[in-house]
Amino acid sequence: MAKKTENYESLMGRLEEIVNEMDGGELSLEESMKKYEDGIKISNKLYKILNQAEGKIKILTEEGEKEFDSVNKE
Repeated sequence: MAKKTENYESLMGRLEEIVNEMDGGELSLEESMKKYEDGIKISNKLYKILNQAEGKIKILTEEGEKEFDSVNKE
């Protein structure tokens, strides 16, 4: 998967495709194992993206609270 397209939405779409393919019941055991492995890798990437977003939100929230507190003290 190219780095340029690895945003949350495209990764989530790919994960949904994998789930649908596996739910179809037409894959061999080997194909299913490969899809499962790919799904786990994508899931880990999604987890990292969400953790980074959460960290940014925490930082922005803390900065906003500091600015709000300093305005209220004036």
